[in-house]
Amino acid sequence: MGTKSREVIWSGRIMGAEISAKHAREEARKAVREADRAEAEAWSVRMEGYGGPAQPSPTIAQCLNGGMGWLEVECVRCKTRASLPLDAIRRPRDTPIWKLEASLKCRSCRKGRSAPPVHMIKLTETRSITPYKWVHPTEER
Repeated sequence: MGTKSREVIWSGRIMGAEISAKHAREEARKAVREADRAEAEAWSVRMEGYGGPAQPSPTIAQCLNGGMGWLEVECVRCKTRASLPLDAIRRPRDTPIWKLEASLKCRSCRKGRSAPPVHMIKLTETRSITPYKWVHPTEER
């Protein structure tokens, strides 16, 4: 009579450990997504409620992972509001949101090369503001 092979003896425990590891990874992914969303919502509420401070802020990747894919901004001069998609911003994903504010400018009240800055209001899941309507300079607004 022969003895049982190692495969027969250990295969059940190996499969159980692999299933357990896969489940733990899925749970960790969900926990990271929830943490990213909570951080993005906390920053958004702080910005909308108090108007700042903008630092510390979540990164672009954290906002996208948490489901907050739109940044709402307002022009300092003309008070025009716009929603910007974070996935279309050409910056590294590990860039904090507050670093974007210096590079964002208002299109509607631009004069020549000078454009007033905008300030960030909040992060949202969906576009909450209608897109900017382009008007030809010869037409009335």
